[in-house]
Amino acid sequence: MDKKRGVLNISASVASRILLLFIALFIRRLLIQNIGNDVNGLNSLYTSIIGLLSVAELGVGSAIVFSMYRPIVDGDDRTVGALFCLYKKLYRIIGAVIFIAGSVVMPFLPRLINDYESIGVNVYITFFLTLVSVTLSYLYSAKTSLIEAHKNNYITTGIATISRLLRYILQIAAILIWKSYTVYLTCQVIETVVIWVMTERTVRRMYPEIICMNEKLNDDTSREVEKNIKAMFMHKIGAVLVGAIDSLVISAFIGVVILGKYSNYTVLAGVVSSIIALFFTPLTSVIGHMCAVSPKEDIKRYFGYFYSINYILGVVFFMGYYAVIDDAVTLFFGKGLDLPEAVAYLISLNQFIGYLRYAQLTFRDAAGVFYYDRWKPLVSSMSNLGLSILLVKILPQDYALAGVIIATIITWMLICDTVEPYILYRHVFRQSPAGFICRNYVYIVLFAAGLLIMDGVRLSFERVWVELIFNGMISLGVSGGLLLLTGLIDRRFRENGRTFMEQLRHGMSRGKGAERKGNAKR
Repeated sequence: MDKKRGVLNISASVASRILLLFIALFIRRLLIQNIGNDVNGLNSLYTSIIGLLSVAELGVGSAIVFSMYRPIVDGDDRTVGALFCLYKKLYRIIGAVIFIAGSVVMPFLPRLINDYESIGVNVYITFFLTLVSVTLSYLYSAKTSLIEAHKNNYITTGIATISRLLRYILQIAAILIWKSYTVYLTCQVIETVVIWVMTERTVRRMYPEIICMNEKLNDDTSREVEKNIKAMFMHKIGAVLVGAIDSLVISAFIGVVILGKYSNYTVLAGVVSSIIALFFTPLTSVIGHMCAVSPKEDIKRYFGYFYSINYILGVVFFMGYYAVIDDAVTLFFGKGLDLPEAVAYLISLNQFIGYLRYAQLTFRDAAGVFYYDRWKPLVSSMSNLGLSILLVKILPQDYALAGVIIATIITWMLICDTVEPYILYRHVFRQSPAGFICRNYVYIVLFAAGLLIMDGVRLSFERVWVELIFNGMISLGVSGGLLLLTGLIDRRFRENGRTFMEQLRHGMSRGKGAERKGNAKR
């Protein structure tokens, strides 16, 4: 496994995310205070609608990037060039389809907003700007994927960071000077154009031969790509629907104001999830190269190690999230935007369950076995939609929001947390998944119990920031106790912990040895 490249990708991603995190939260607070919480809800709604439209992507990107791993390892630039040409052509078509579909949806926007009359925003212009920003991104997506397929994620991370900082500076001016949501969204379009230009220049410098090729795929590779695209199409539908259903149901049945409050909680949960996901996402290409050349035993060993680290990070971060989320929303976005504690509990549990899937999804995609569970996303999304609408209809209004989240939790636990491990263990590790599935459920139950304990030991103070700090520290103690209990009842967790400590000590001893050699040379 290319540890050096993996560490470089992770370091760049984590540094970028932490830097942008605090700026993004500051801008969101400015947006709510100067323009209103209504546009905060609109942001979430637009993101969900565009996500649904992006089903047109059909999973082309993941399928073709996976197909690049083997020829890159083999040094077959002609096949890589042919895949890139196909990728670029398809993405231009997809961008056009998304733009046309968005234009068709635009006249129906007021029907998707329950409290549309009370919003003083031109939804047609603002949605159009969001649509343009997303559509333009498809003009450089093929080049971004080419860079990342070569395990150079740190380069695309750097480009995205520079462009995002420029956008944030412009958005601060848009909020404070013009107080305009329209100008605020225009800054997103500018960011997309900057990324496009920088990516174009980078790819032309790094891979001039590949991007200038006009090769065609052979029949075997064409069939493989076509098969993978069909599978990823189903995954794309499911991922988009599960992600968008909650926002659409809340907006249509409960209201965009509640959606705005809910989005404050989910955006902070998304920040937590994305930060710890950065320990895995930049490694996808590295794992993909490993799966192309390594025996199954090595792949399974790395998966077990990654899953344990996945669980540790999830417990620590999302226990901390639940401990401080109400205070964090008040500090970052203002008073009067908090939700009931039961909703915060469900959001924390829901985010943890979703995050716990990262390791298995990363290895599934890297190993290219997403074809075998292609029907799972569609079934899970339809189940989520049906349950969400049912619970919103039958529950009292005060519990409707909780019902939407419960529907997602049920869907993930009954469908995703059984089918995904089955595919990974059956088609990659060639073993029964029963033990892993039971282990996964035990981890979820332990975390749910840990949240209840955290709820009982939380402290209250007059000053919000003091309460946040103390409860955050308490969450570390609760997380430590939960992880200790996990180690006592799970032998594999203990073994992975010992492996981690051994590798850490080995790395430190190697570092000291290198330092001694350097001192001897001097």
